[in-house]
Amino acid sequence: MATFNNTGTSHTLFILLGIPGLEDQHAWISLPFFISYLVALSGNSILILVIIIERSLHEPMYLFLCMLAVADLILSTTTVPKALAIFWFHAGSISLDGCVTQIFFIHATFIAESGILLSMAFDRYVAICDPLHYSTVLSHMVIVRISLAVVLRSFCMILPDVFLVKRLPFCRSNVLPHTYCEHMAVAKFACADIRVNVWYGLSVLLFTVVLDALLILVSYSLILCAVFRLPSRGARQKALGTCGSHLGVISMFYLPGIFTIITQRFGHHVPLHTHILLANVCMLAPPMLNPIIYGIKTRQIRERVLSTLTSQWKLC
Repeated sequence: MATFNNTGTSHTLFILLGIPGLEDQHAWISLPFFISYLVALSGNSILILVIIIERSLHEPMYLFLCMLAVADLILSTTTVPKALAIFWFHAGSISLDGCVTQIFFIHATFIAESGILLSMAFDRYVAICDPLHYSTVLSHMVIVRISLAVVLRSFCMILPDVFLVKRLPFCRSNVLPHTYCEHMAVAKFACADIRVNVWYGLSVLLFTVVLDALLILVSYSLILCAVFRLPSRGARQKALGTCGSHLGVISMFYLPGIFTIITQRFGHHVPLHTHILLANVCMLAPPMLNPIIYGIKTRQIRERVLSTLTSQWKLC
């Protein structure tokens, strides 16, 4: 294990640089961050309100969608305001406790979103492959239990991260080349053995996000097999249409993350600012695009939003 430096102290304050190498472009880079955050806030808030107000949307698919919108709000609010503070006011300082809190909410929310997407895939599987038992299999009590399981899993998996980071001594640099605190990005600056952090982080990734992705793949393989066995072309198109928005959301959640991991693993000659930008895409894209995708692809939500906006316009 590495030892402390001569002062024998551990940093309790860190400085987030934003996007190293592009400091002179921070003002321009902040524009897509700000626009994405506004779209994520307004889009997900409208989605939540519509689903809560409209009783016809109190079905499993829309309840899961409401949970996804809440997770998107938490994820974007945990990361983007701090990034904007760095870009606009050079306010990159963050305490160790604040850094650990950000790590917890980012990773816990990310795992929760993965669990919600898996739940939505299960919902589509039951709806298409076993429609006669849909209301029985996915009763409101089952929805509550699934929701609790998703939240508890993310909480229990990420809580050890708090203690794994808090135990580390930080006696080297306290300058982090990032826009937010991320577990391994922070752990690499510790002057101690971080193998436990590395292996625990990898285990959590494999047994949550990777496992969820594999189960979603199995679920949609079964769904596609069932869809193509349907005798009517219209029935096949309708079944595929109900899955289209979900597949779009799944793609926006997993593909940027996979691309980021591949780049970090094999892109040794890729500039650091590219890695940071890709990591931010994982935080920005899903919260911004999820409500847009569902708003466009889901007729009930689209009609309810348009009717609400129309009524408000007439009142004005």
